[in-house]
Amino acid sequence: MRIGVALAAVVLCVGCGGRQDAVVFRGEGAPGSAGSHRYEYVFLDRELDVVEAQPPFRLVERVRIPEFHSLRGVAVDPRAATVYASVGGNGGSSGHGGLVAYDLLRNRVVWRRSFSSGTDSLAITPNGRTLYVPEGERTMGDRWYAVDARTGDITATIHAAPGPHNTIVARDGKTVYLGPRNSRFLVVASAATNAVVSRVGPLKPGVRPFAIDETRGLAYTTATGFLGFQVSSLRTRRALYTVPIRFPWRHSLGTPSHGIALTPDGRTLAVIDVPNSYVHIFDVSRVPERAPRHVADVRLTHSMKGKESPCGGDCGRAGWLQYGLDGRYLWVADDGDVVSATTNRVVGYVPALASSRYLFELDWRGGKPVRTGGRSGLTP
Repeated sequence: MRIGVALAAVVLCVGCGGRQDAVVFRGEGAPGSAGSHRYEYVFLDRELDVVEAQPPFRLVERVRIPEFHSLRGVAVDPRAATVYASVGGNGGSSGHGGLVAYDLLRNRVVWRRSFSSGTDSLAITPNGRTLYVPEGERTMGDRWYAVDARTGDITATIHAAPGPHNTIVARDGKTVYLGPRNSRFLVVASAATNAVVSRVGPLKPGVRPFAIDETRGLAYTTATGFLGFQVSSLRTRRALYTVPIRFPWRHSLGTPSHGIALTPDGRTLAVIDVPNSYVHIFDVSRVPERAPRHVADVRLTHSMKGKESPCGGDCGRAGWLQYGLDGRYLWVADDGDVVSATTNRVVGYVPALASSRYLFELDWRGGKPVRTGGRSGLTP
């Protein structure tokens, strides 16, 4: 473990003058209302849309947040009612990035920090104390920063693999899974020591979005230039199955499966197909003993071609998938469709979701947030 002293974040503001951001729209049943509610939070450039997480997926609140510009990732701590956003550059030619902490109860920025590197898709420990922030997919650096969620200060640095990009923290908070874009290995680190404990692979080159099933000891990974996914054992650290999706696509399109999600029970896997505007569904209930079984191909009702609007950073519709807390609905980011997990049919459309891949589900009770699945959904 090396402490990130030379790379310490620079304080831009604490409290940020107490300015309250503009609530553009607030409807019946918005966050803070009496009773119990479940919402999907969708983050666009400089804007937050909150929609009900059940049909008809009605918009209940919209807030302008100028500091949420050029988003790279979001994480939330329900107990602190705070969202943490990675913003700015994600390394290399895109430049340096930063973090923003935002109070959902008071609709105002708590603190901002700039970094002397990029920042990317972060995750938070379940106790809300530590953020794990990658330095960015556009760099050949290998650093993930452990950041104090109260202050934004870097407390440690994990050296993992080139192109730090995506991050998942286990439900018990003991393990951090690190996805480096420029590596053939998924990296596993200890949250207690902030040290690498294992590497899973070799995999197809370029670890992209991934999902973890800790109960069965499995990792589901996507890769650059591959339409499909791989299944690996976290225990043996080796790939078990490589599952191609046999739909036609132009290989110049980068990462066709930039979205993968497990239902909370770990029995069903969804994989996005960006070039064809599909989601492919697999039964993974008998993995690792048997290979994933193809179940359905869900044709989306909106095309994933084109660009996000508004756009503040990478504008292409790269895609992302997230199952909700109860596993009933699959949210298709950069498309806007919502898919029923029961019928594998599109049952709704959320306009904001067509121009965002930054989202999470959040339960509120008694006027306060109480539970989330995070951007990647619950880890089974």
